[in-house]
Amino acid sequence: MAVDHIRYDILAQEALRGVVRAVLRDAAKDGLPGSHHFYISFDTQADGVRLSPRMLAQYPEEMTVVLQHQFWDLLVTEDGFEVGVSFGGVPERLAVPFAAIKGFFDPSVQFGLQFVEVGERGEDTEEEEENASASRHPGAELPPAEQKRIPQGVVAAVPAPANADPAASPIASEDKPAGGGEIVRLDRFRKK
Repeated sequence: MAVDHIRYDILAQEALRGVVRAVLRDAAKDGLPGSHHFYISFDTQADGVRLSPRMLAQYPEEMTVVLQHQFWDLLVTEDGFEVGVSFGGVPERLAVPFAAIKGFFDPSVQFGLQFVEVGERGEDTEEEEENASASRHPGAELPPAEQKRIPQGVVAAVPAPANADPAASPIASEDKPAGGGEIVRLDRFRKK
C-alpha cells in the first residue's frame, strides 16, 4: 500500500478541531444559542491539560465535561480553552488543549466528532488494513434505508436512527445525553 506523504488523516483532524474551536469561540462570545450544549471528552494526561489534583485523581485517564448550565469564564485561544465548571457543587477551573480532545458532542442536534491519536507511520500493517477496510462509508452499520440518507463525503458526524440505543454512544459519561447520534472514528475511513 502506498504511503500517505500528505497525511490527510492529520489534516482532517486539525480541520475538525477547528470546528470545535469556532463553536467554543462563538459560545464564549455570545453564550450558548437555543438548546445547544456540549459534551467534551479529553485525555486528562495530555500535555497542557490543567486540572485540580482532586479531579485528576477522580479522572486519571479521560473525562467528559458538560458545557450547559454551570460553567463560566469560557476563554478560547488558538490552542485550547479554559473554563470554570462545577463538579459536585465544587467550582473548578480547567484548561484543555484542542489536541487533547477525544470527542465533542452536541446532543441538541445529534452532532458529534471523535478524534483519534495519529502518529508517525510508514507502511500500514496488515492488521490496520483490515480494521480500516471494515467500513469506508459513514453509517455503514446503519440499516440500508438510513445509509441512503447520509451523503458521500460526510466523515465526521452520522445521524443515528430514531430508535438508536443512547447507551451505545462512544462518549462514556454518567451525564451522557439521551437520544440518538453516533460518533464516527475518522480513521475508519482512512485509506490504507
